[in-house]
Amino acid sequence: MEKIKKIDIRQILWYFIIFSVIGLIIETIYCYITTGVIESRKGLIIGPFCPIYGLGAATIIAIFGKTKKNVKNLFIQGFIYGSILEYVVSYILEAIYGMRFWNYTYLKYNLNGRISLVYSIFWGVLTAILIKFIAPKMDKIIAKITKKKIVTIIIVIFFILDTILTIWAIKTYKNRILNNNQKIEINNIKQYIEEKCFSNEIMRKTFPNLRIKNEKGEEVFIREYL
Repeated sequence: MEKIKKIDIRQILWYFIIFSVIGLIIETIYCYITTGVIESRKGLIIGPFCPIYGLGAATIIAIFGKTKKNVKNLFIQGFIYGSILEYVVSYILEAIYGMRFWNYTYLKYNLNGRISLVYSIFWGVLTAILIKFIAPKMDKIIAKITKKKIVTIIIVIFFILDTILTIWAIKTYKNRILNNNQKIEINNIKQYIEEKCFSNEIMRKTFPNLRIKNEKGEEVFIREYL
């Protein structure tokens, strides 16, 4: 079987970043086509990222991109791997934030609302397209980017800070809702950031599909509390 170029850590990093952005664009378009509404599908509060797509694409290329395979096998492998990845990440995000970012119970053939047949098919198609067509062309672009180490360092620092701010923002948002939007007196910079930068309006627009469990243990959209 013909080997392809070895993938290094910087390539994986840039696959993650690039496809996090592409994934956000795809999600936004898909949302508009299916619902007629343009809404945020971001996974982080500042940058234009949907990390589940970046993680999926980067690991798919790292795992399945080492050897050339036929489209059928790539589809099957992507279908299985993407489903497992999405299910596991759903659990991890819920453990970190105490709420869900997505729930597929509105779709047929879903498993606990964490994965669904239609999105698993998307993962299979994505894997085949990535390995056979996109990755080889993307490698040339990434090769040029990785030569400039300062660019990689800046984007990594930005992504880390964005992740930290997102965790802080969502936990603040959740606690505020659970405390019935109780007003607090702003006495320091931390409280100012939480009330002004992580306000209910900003959080609702940025993460419109966050879900939380109510007093009855039912999972509902957090926006229903507002």
